[in-house]
Amino acid sequence: MKTMTCRALGGPCDLEHRAETADEIIKAQDRHLKEAEKAGDGTHQEARQAMKARWRHPKKSMAWYTETKQTFAALAED
Repeated sequence: MKTMTCRALGGPCDLEHRAETADEIIKAQDRHLKEAEKAGDGTHQEARQAMKARWRHPKKSMAWYTETKQTFAALAED
């Protein structure tokens, strides 16, 4: 199990996500941003919009995805 924060994934807070894989941690961040946006958190709304915009541009999204996977892989197990 490894841990990354919302901030480490491009978000505005230090909420910790724990997962076995980078894909699981990315999905946890996506859920967190969606929930915060629904709750009216403006700082998370910006991060959510940035994430949605990133996926509209395949090269940007793949660069972010690859970097996130590498960062996750380099983390020590909890």
